Amino acid sequence: MSDWNAKVIEEFRANEGRVGGPFAGAPMVLVHHRGRKSGRELLTPMMYLPHDTDDDVIYVFASKAGAPENPDWYYNLTTAGRAGVERGTDTYPVIVREVTGVERDQRYDEQARRYPGFAEYAQKTAGIRTIPVLELTRTAA
Repeated sequence: MSDWNAKVIEEFRANEGRVGGPFAGAPMVLVHHRGRKSGRELLTPMMYLPHDTDDDVIYVFASKAGAPENPDWYYNLTTAGRAGVERGTDTYPVIVREVTGVERDQRYDEQARRYPGFAEYAQKTAGIRTIPVLELTRTAA
């Protein structure tokens, strides 16, 4: 894990899910997942978009800051189909579903409207890749 991620995780946990700096005011989660090749337990901080009406559903975006390739965590989550989430002071298991088509576009466009950096990421990846959107839904353990 990078030092930068470690600092974000520490701040998240010390402040009941709130993080400052570039993430000040943004909804954040910590996603627990297992490396599909290494088998190691991993933890990745991510911004998310809450579902409009269902508090058990959130969306995360495999933007990798507009890099030409998807982040490793995207493959870990889609391969496993399950993960864990720390949201505020709550920790729970989730099932993972990739959102596609019109639904994907609507979710991504809303995130980009709220956080313009996501619009920049989409511009950087135009013609290279479509940034994946994953739905994480709370499930029983």
